[in-house]
Amino acid sequence: MYFNRKCKITFICNGATLFSEDDRFTDAENYPPLNEKGQEEIEKICEFLKKRGVKNDKIYTSPATRSTQSASMIAKIFKQEYEIIEDLHPRKCGAFNGLTFEQIDEKFPDALDKLVNNPDVPTPDDAETVSNFIRRVNNSIDNIIEKNQGNRIIIVTHKDVIKAAICSALNMPDSSLHRIYIKSGSATQISYFERWSSLVYCDFKPF
Repeated sequence: MYFNRKCKITFICNGATLFSEDDRFTDAENYPPLNEKGQEEIEKICEFLKKRGVKNDKIYTSPATRSTQSASMIAKIFKQEYEIIEDLHPRKCGAFNGLTFEQIDEKFPDALDKLVNNPDVPTPDDAETVSNFIRRVNNSIDNIIEKNQGNRIIIVTHKDVIKAAICSALNMPDSSLHRIYIKSGSATQISYFERWSSLVYCDFKPF
C-alpha cells in the first residue's frame, strides 16, 4: 500500500574529530578518532534518544573508527550490539584526503566547481564519483531496509553518507549532495514507505 511504511531509520552522524573544525576531506577508516568534543556530542545524542524513548530494533555503523566509537556509545543505551556495514564508508576522495576546501581551491583550481556540478566525473581523478557514491549508499540502505521490514533502526555513519541518503530518499539530483549541510553529532530521520520516502527531520543537534 502507498502508506505502508517499510522502515524508519535514524541516521546519526559520527561525533567530531580533529578534522571537523576545518571541515577536512577524509576517507580514512582508522584516523582520526573522536576527540573530546565528539564524545560530548554523542553523549548528548544518547541523552536525546533516551528522553524521546526511541524504540530501536537494530544498530548499524560504518567501519570507520570514529563511527564505531559513536555506535558503541549508542549501543550501550539500548543494551545491543552493532553491526558494521562496509559500504557505509565515506566517499573515496583520493588526493583531496586530509585537505580543507581552501587548500583544495589553491592546489586544484576549478576542482570544487567540478566536484559540485559534475557528479559523474571523478574529482579528483583518483576519487570515487559522487554519483557512484550515492548509488553505493542507496544500494546499502536498500539492503538494510529489506532485512528490517517494519523495524526502527539506527545507522551511525558520516555526513556525506547521510547527505547521499537524503538525495536518494527525496529523488534529488546527484549535484545536490554538496549543497546539503550535516553537522557532526547530529540526527536525521527518514521514513521509507512502499512507494516514497519522507524526511522527518534533518541535522538535529541536541544542546
